[in-house]
Amino acid sequence: MILNENKVKNVNVAYIGGGSRGWAWGLMSDLASQEELSGTVYLYDIDYEAAKCNEIIGNSIKGQNYSKSNWNYKVVKSLKEALKDADFVIISILPGTFDEMESDVHAPEKYGIYQSVGDSVGPGGQFRAHRTIPMYVEIAENLKKFCPDAWVINYTNPMSLCVRTLYEVFPEIKAFGCCHEVFSTQNLLINALSDIMGVKEAKRSEIKINVLGINHFTWINEAYYKDINLFEVYSKFVNKNYENGFVGNEGGHWMNDTFKSAERVKFDLFLRYGIIAAAGDRHLAEFLPGNWYLKDPKTVENWKFGLTTVKFRKSQLKERLERSERLVSGSEKFELKETGEEGVNIIKALLGIRNLVTNVNMPNYGQVIGLPIGAIVETNAVFTKNSIKPVMAGKLPSNVLGLVHRVVMNQETILTATLAKDKKLAFAAFVNDPLLVNISLKDAQVLFNEMFDNTKKYLNGWN
Repeated sequence: MILNENKVKNVNVAYIGGGSRGWAWGLMSDLASQEELSGTVYLYDIDYEAAKCNEIIGNSIKGQNYSKSNWNYKVVKSLKEALKDADFVIISILPGTFDEMESDVHAPEKYGIYQSVGDSVGPGGQFRAHRTIPMYVEIAENLKKFCPDAWVINYTNPMSLCVRTLYEVFPEIKAFGCCHEVFSTQNLLINALSDIMGVKEAKRSEIKINVLGINHFTWINEAYYKDINLFEVYSKFVNKNYENGFVGNEGGHWMNDTFKSAERVKFDLFLRYGIIAAAGDRHLAEFLPGNWYLKDPKTVENWKFGLTTVKFRKSQLKERLERSERLVSGSEKFELKETGEEGVNIIKALLGIRNLVTNVNMPNYGQVIGLPIGAIVETNAVFTKNSIKPVMAGKLPSNVLGLVHRVVMNQETILTATLAKDKKLAFAAFVNDPLLVNISLKDAQVLFNEMFDNTKKYLNGWN
């Protein structure tokens, strides 16, 4: 790398999952929007042809009038080629295919178990983890061998277990996980300011919050806009909008957009616990007993969010494949669309261009009191040149801490079971998940065996 007048050239980024038809294009936009950086992105994917397409798409951006920097995109055939000179490594992979995810999400429905996402916890999140952990073991071993000093940014779910696996295999790794769910809650607080106090000019960067918890089950116990305590504002906002929910005007509606909600789960949790839940309703619901918000589709509808079906995801993939063909052929021009993710801003901070405070997932060194040391927690962290320091976030209320602690310990059990290839231990984690509250042990065993068989090609050697 070369640092020149607050600009960094020749940055090497390894992108594992570089054939992505979503995250990769977003990264291309974010990089092209930053005039302080330039370099090379090495694209590695088990689907070489998909990564090759992204090489063509990425290189088509160079020289365009909308691009503030020049990045070269190069497809490679091995992890070694991608990692050997990497300054930063980005991981965004799909563990398995949507066929396996179809089992993750929909097989439990035969037993009255509904999942709104199915990628972090619940039966779906667990079996996704069983597939993902061995992949992350291999990635961690290669990181240790080929680029031990690189900064590693993870976007793959289940976030907590992905990052936890990296540290289990390579304790000295410099890795963390990024997630945008907290950003949406900051934007909701902006809506509360507007709705309750008439403040119209607030920006997300001005919403100062203390974040603590785990990924997708994250909480805020302090929130301010300038000298305004946002807990008082949010309390009025929740009471005003609790029954009907709040949709806002940012585009999309929970009735016709599978990723949207009316925030009623968030509101309900605030009224229950007096602390702000800081993830989307679809994720939050899965961490809680299945008879609260996910009892059946009618219950989900009453709480005004949606069940994201795998049929929808397959349809979305088909559209992205068609778009990829158009972008590669040139019949559609690449349109710059920044993601709002902090990944590139974090890279800039680690390079010493501009300091940053944002929420990330990394091992607990004491920043969340009451959760095990070494467990992956989500808090704010301060990023400066070649340094990340987690903010000491404090302690969750005891009634919330109990909910979070149960999930953390179950994740540890899932990790241990996967590394040991131990079906009996994996089943113990399976039946301890809150979503299985209404299922008998006998039915749970039948469901576990079915889901195991549906993904067994990724689970060689299990006993």
